Formats: sequence, C-alpha cells, structure tokens
Amino acid sequence: MNRLLQHNAILLFSLCLTVVSPLVLVSKAAEQPDAAQRQYERGATLLRKGDLAAASDAVRKAIELNPSFAEAHHLLGMIAFKERKATQAVDAFLQALKLKPAYPDALNDLAEVYLIRGKSAEAEQALKRATEIDPKHADSYFDLARLYEQRRDVAAATRAYRSLLTVYPSHHGALYNLALLYEVQGDSPGARETVGRLLKLDPKNADAWYLAGRMAEKNNDLAEAAHSYRQAIAAKPSLVDAHYNLAFIHRSQDRPIEAEREFLEVLRYRPEYAEAHMNLGVIYTGLNRLEEAEHSYERAVELKPEYAEGHYNLGVFYELHRKDLPKALVQYRTYLDLGGRDDRVERIVGSGGR
Repeated sequence: MNRLLQHNAILLFSLCLTVVSPLVLVSKAAEQPDAAQRQYERGATLLRKGDLAAASDAVRKAIELNPSFAEAHHLLGMIAFKERKATQAVDAFLQALKLKPAYPDALNDLAEVYLIRGKSAEAEQALKRATEIDPKHADSYFDLARLYEQRRDVAAATRAYRSLLTVYPSHHGALYNLALLYEVQGDSPGARETVGRLLKLDPKNADAWYLAGRMAEKNNDLAEAAHSYRQAIAAKPSLVDAHYNLAFIHRSQDRPIEAEREFLEVLRYRPEYAEAHMNLGVIYTGLNRLEEAEHSYERAVELKPEYAEGHYNLGVFYELHRKDLPKALVQYRTYLDLGGRDDRVERIVGSGGR
C-alpha cells in the first residue's frame, strides 16, 4: 500500500512538470521581444544624444534578440548614415523593407542615401513607393519635389509640391519653394498668392518677406518692396540681402542717410562684402564725406581685387575729387584689364592722362 501511494505521488509530480514547462518556455519567448524593444529604445535615445557607437551596439543587440525587428534594422541604417557609412545604411534599410515592405519611413531614408550616392532614379522610385504606401507621407512628397528641382524639372517639382499641399495645405516649406518655382516660371500672380498664404500662416517668416520684397521690387512697387524688406529684417535682423536691397531702394529715392544705415548693417554682419563698401563710397562722395568715401572705395577693391566696378569708381574718385591722375590711371588700367568698357576711360588711359 505504501509503495502504491509512493508511485502515485511520483506520477502526479511528473504530470505537474509536464504542465509547467511550456508556460516557462512561453514566458522566456515573450521576454525576447521585450528585451529587444528596450535595446531599440536605448539605441534611439543614444542616437538623439549623438553617441553613435553606443547607439549602434544597442540596436545590434536588439536585432540579435529579435532578427525580424524591422524598425531596429531601420534605426541601424539611420545610425550608419550618420556615421557616413552609405553602403551599410543601404543594406540596413533594404533589410528593414524586406521584413516590412510597406514601410514609408525606411523608403524615404533609403532615397536620401541613394541621392547622396548619385542614384537619382532609384531615389525617385523609393519616394514614389513611399507616397503610394502612405498618401500623407509629407517628407516623401517634399523630397521628391526637391529631387525634381535638382534635375531642373520645374513642372514635375511644381506637381509634387502641389500634391503635398493638397494633403497638408499649411506646409511651410512647400509653400515657400512653390512660390519660388512660380517666380522662376514667370507666374507672378501665382508666386504672390502662394507667398501670401505662407505669410498668413507664419507672419514672422523672414525668407517669405524677403521673397515678397523681391517680387514687389521686380514689379517696380518700391513702397511695397521696402515694407517687405523691413518686415524681413524685423523677423531676422541678420538677413543681409534684405538690408542690401532696402539700402538700394533708399539710395534710388535720394535718401542717403537711410541708405548708409542699411549698408552699415550689411557690413556689421558681413564685413567682407565688397559691394557694400563700394556703395558706401558712392554715398559718402555724394555727401562730400571724402575721407570716408576714399576708405570705402579702397576697402572694396582690397577685399575683391577683380571687382571692375570698384576700380572704376575709385579711379573716378582719384581723378575728380583728389585730382590725382596717376592714381586714377592705375585704377582705370585695372578696370580695363578686368574687362571694363568705357570710352572716356579708354581715351584717358590711351593718352597716358595727357
């Protein structure tokens, strides 16, 4: 009787083991993806911090734990791209797409690497595929439009930006670039309407205000152009081109002090801007501030020795305001050597100043 009870106890224990063992295995299997996810998230955090080596190690551990983890392969490709390892990046992105074919982010990043490697056709194919998978994938529409711009295919770029704006009407980059394309195509109404939409969405967009100013100036609406340039400067005081163009408007309207102020602002941000120095020379000459004028002209040709107009103006200054013909002749000869054409200067140089 005791032996029978002992046998039953052993049998019961064996049955218990049979039931428990699969649960343990399932639990361990479940831990693998969880551990892979933790390593993946750690890798993403390290990538954001710029620690590429540690990020790569973490993501590779995630892939070891879960080889079919498409997002981890994608992240590994992003790290390789940051490390400027283009071949490894492509391989990782392609593996991610093999595991997850409908993966627009991976297609978009793959296209970026293709573009850097000069594979425009492959990049276009990847971006088109991304927009087919996700018709709202803004980055792929935008990158596709930029690809067409690089090819100088204005019509295709315009269509791509319009497609993006159909999905995201307030996409700032698409509105700005589309306005530029309209301007290139001579569609002034389209350019003005598009940049106007952008400025309603983003009234502090300095580049958009500058573009609006340039278009108004081209249309000879100087008051509107000046207003737009001022708005651009208010939004971004270091926008040199806005200061420069506004200075020219002031100069054309015989406001030398205002023009001087803007040219000085140009030089505050870009002291090496030879054309700004030369234009200050013209303004100072008109104001009879001859010492400042001479310094500005000389600085212009010092910074840019091949600047023909600068040499011409300095020659005129020496001739008419300093009465120093030998110095003027030096500048006039340089002007002519640089390809300048002026009948009066040619006569003076030809006669040796006599």
